[in-house]
Formats: sequence, C-alpha cells, structure tokens
Amino acid sequence: MGRVVVVAEGEVGGSPEVVRAGLADYVETRPKILTGHFSEYQVLGGGQGAGSRVHWRFAATSKRVRTQLVEVSEPSDGSLVESDANSSMVTRWQVADAGEGRTRVSVVTTWDGAGGIGGFFERAFAPKGLRRVYDEMIGNLGNLG
Repeated sequence: MGRVVVVAEGEVGGSPEVVRAGLADYVETRPKILTGHFSEYQVLGGGQGAGSRVHWRFAATSKRVRTQLVEVSEPSDGSLVESDANSSMVTRWQVADAGEGRTRVSVVTTWDGAGGIGGFFERAFAPKGLRRVYDEMIGNLGNLG
C-alpha cells in the first residue's frame, strides 16, 4: 500500500478573501463549481467552512465510485481541509494572492492507495484523472465572478 498524492493549482480572478470565502461556501458556491463527476451532493451540517459536513458520490470512472462524507476544518494556516470519514482521503485547499486582482488556488489530496497491481495502476492513473477534475473545478470557480 502506498500513499497517493494529487496536486493541482491555477489562478482565478478576485481577491484571496473572496475566493477563499467561495471555496468555504458549501451551500451556494461549491455546488456551482463541481464537475459531472459528483452526484448526490448534500450539505448535512454547517455549510460555511469549519464544522460543515457534506455528502457526495464521486465517480472517478464509471466503475470507480466513492461515497464520501466530508468533514471540514480550517487550520490556523488559513487552508480549508476536507477529510472523508469513509476513507483515508484528505483534501487541502489553499489560496494566495497572485497580484493584480488574481488569486492562486492550490489543492492537494492524499490517501492510502491499494496494494499490489491494483495499487500500481491507482498510483499511475488516479492522480492524472483527479488533477483534471480539480483543474475544471478551479476553472469553474474563476468563471463565477
């Protein structure tokens, strides 16, 4: 079993404060930036940043579907951390000023991958697929303004 790490980043228009608030808004903004890989999206508690609990199904492929129960925390570094109660998956969103009214958005997801040949393929292909999903989400975030 190996650790799988996925990193994606991009720039969007808007101040870091506005972009960060949008990412932390699980009621209005987050559903608007999700891709077609997500279904059954439901806010179970909170809805704004830390303390939020959100359920969704994520289809990496037609045969690889995860039911996720995400619990949100906000560490003192200003990041937004989504921990899946159903797995070892943890996603950390961060924003930084990119100058000239733009914000750099970065996302890092980690989980304990499978072992054996299945784990080999997971480590080889899952990061690229998930990175495409995150690139699309960041693009969607930039299109909201």
